[in-house]
Amino acid sequence: MSAAAPSGDTTPLLELRNVQAGYGPFRALFGVSLTVREGSVLALLGSNGAGKTTVARVCSGLIRPTAGKFLFDGQDVSKERAYRLARKGIAQAPEGRSVFASLTVDENLLLTLRRQLGRSRASAGLAHAYEMFPQLGKRRRQIAGTLSGGEQRMLALARVLAKPPRLLVCDELSLGLAPIIVDEVYRTLGTIRDAGTTLLIVEQHVAHALALADDVAVLVKGRVTYGGPVGEMGDLSEWLLPSGESRAPSPNGQ
Repeated sequence: MSAAAPSGDTTPLLELRNVQAGYGPFRALFGVSLTVREGSVLALLGSNGAGKTTVARVCSGLIRPTAGKFLFDGQDVSKERAYRLARKGIAQAPEGRSVFASLTVDENLLLTLRRQLGRSRASAGLAHAYEMFPQLGKRRRQIAGTLSGGEQRMLALARVLAKPPRLLVCDELSLGLAPIIVDEVYRTLGTIRDAGTTLLIVEQHVAHALALADDVAVLVKGRVTYGGPVGEMGDLSEWLLPSGESRAPSPNGQ
């Protein structure tokens, strides 16, 4: 089953065709097919162990498919290394806190901004980062390792967004964050979506993901059980069952 099939002859920005992938002898994905339209948001949902993070790693080049195809902008990039995909405009906001703990917030951002934008544009980039994440602006002189977990997650995301990518793969950004921080992160994702970045969101925080998404794909045991528009999905719980299973009736018959 494909997710978010594009209309007409429009080439999707990202497409997986019957992708299999895993870790050594252990297979995590079994013929996964999905598409992401340029400028849209696809939410990839599923329980722990469903294969969501493996999909994210395939899409950012950290894992290569063992079968099937991974296409970006119509080109087969199944065998491309992660740094080449980054040059094509794919960025991943990873799960966890990817910051330099011994440097200040300013220094963390400037390291990335100078590399991505050049020294002459780094100051403007820094101002833009603090516009996206005002909380970081209040902590700009603080050592990153002393920030809260949520603030470190925002700093990691701000570094990734130093140069807006064509496709941003978000892997469990809300994991372990306070609700108020989750709200701020998703407001920022909405802003960059509105600015033209395509989003693939791997998420267990279902309500936030579906509120932002245009399309959704549901993974169960490495297989897509639903793929299509959010509004046509109906009851999510039905798609979280393994393919071919039906929900057992409750004791009262409902």
